[in-house]
Amino acid sequence: MAAASSIIVLGSTNTDLVVRGSRLPAPGETVIGGEFYQAAGGKGANQAVAAARAALTPVTFVGAVGDDSHGREALERFRTEDLVCDYLKVVPDAASGVALILVDEAGQNLISVASGANARLTPDDVAAIPNSVFTSAKVFLACLETPLDTVAAGLRRARQAGLVTILNPAPASREIIAAGLLPLVDILTPNAGEAALLAGTASEAEDLDQEANALQAARALQALGCRQVIVTLGARGCLVVDASEQHVAGRPVRAIDATAAGDAFNGALAAALSEGRSLLEAAKWANIAAALSVTRRGAQPSLPTRAEIEGLTP
Repeated sequence: MAAASSIIVLGSTNTDLVVRGSRLPAPGETVIGGEFYQAAGGKGANQAVAAARAALTPVTFVGAVGDDSHGREALERFRTEDLVCDYLKVVPDAASGVALILVDEAGQNLISVASGANARLTPDDVAAIPNSVFTSAKVFLACLETPLDTVAAGLRRARQAGLVTILNPAPASREIIAAGLLPLVDILTPNAGEAALLAGTASEAEDLDQEANALQAARALQALGCRQVIVTLGARGCLVVDASEQHVAGRPVRAIDATAAGDAFNGALAAALSEGRSLLEAAKWANIAAALSVTRRGAQPSLPTRAEIEGLTP
């Protein structure tokens, strides 16, 4: 029998194939001289590992891998991360997910993903999870790298069980609005560009990192149904929007690789909320986790532990 978890994470598992170079290539351009490495990734897996490293109790991860070397390696890694993987589906006739990532010297990145088995995670897989898994949990976290109807099924079960629901709308898609997902979301966590795209407030003339634009987008998203919004602003921290708004300043660090910064933020946010912290306090804690993550390369290798986060907490 699986250990009781206070956090359920539903999402993708990928193997990241990364090239770090001096700069990101333009379309049709080849940039020579990069360094290659392979790392564990996938937004769902990253967020699950981030939550597990930050939380006091095990984290249940719901996802899918192929029956291949990447999938087997992922399962072995998860066993060392205090993740409950009883509901991690193995798809015999599909490849595990792979992400191709380019990173420049400033830590900015470009990512292309082959979903593989992630696309085979279905609402039936969510329906098959015992009720006890949901009733014993406090927080449900999902992203958009698995099918939208599967994410919707997870959010509905979590809402019915009374969990705090967090949706990280990445990669951003306005389909979540058409599908009526926002009323199922307690906390939406887009970055500034994602918030503007979802809210329809994007403009070539605007700087999407500006706090005023982020607030405009957040209020528009609340009007579409979600209760609260946290807009992540990169080095400038995040904007926490509920009935009022509060800017949480960024932590100055030397950025090496921003690949999993948002995942570090979301996993730590879920961990803090599962312990009963307020939204603002949880966002401050998650902001520290994200800052720590960009100082290291790779996705899951960069995710900080609870002790590291607490070590920088004022």
